[in-house]
Amino acid sequence: MLIIQAILILFNKIKLYCSKFELYVHYLNNMKKNNQDHFEILRKISKKPQVSQRELAEELGFSLGKLNYCIKELQSKGLIKIRNFKKNKKKINYFYILTPQGISSKTKLAINFMKKKMKEYDELKAEINDEDISELNIQPTKKIDHTLL
Repeated sequence: MLIIQAILILFNKIKLYCSKFELYVHYLNNMKKNNQDHFEILRKISKKPQVSQRELAEELGFSLGKLNYCIKELQSKGLIKIRNFKKNKKKINYFYILTPQGISSKTKLAINFMKKKMKEYDELKAEINDEDISELNIQPTKKIDHTLL
């Protein structure tokens, strides 16, 4: 009986550790997605600081709520500053300024993005072995009969 209780306690602990691990993996995946989203936002803002949130959301394929959340997060991290147009009567239009920390972050995110793409390229290149390439070279190429055009 004691052995069964010990096994059940051990099983519950393992289950708890597994769920914590799953949460951690989920957190890491969300961080990667957020970094990608933040990189895209920083890129767009650096090119067009006077863009409206509506335009930016449309260009990025984000909902307006998601974009607003990301912009507030970037602002709280000190990566961007948000300013009103001084001569605008409505005072609802903003422009976004990348801070030095934002420029640095954008650069780091761009480097990580390029590393990821280069790794994907290397993996794809490794999948295409020499046999596949030589097989392509052996196949006769079809010629186009230009008289039919």
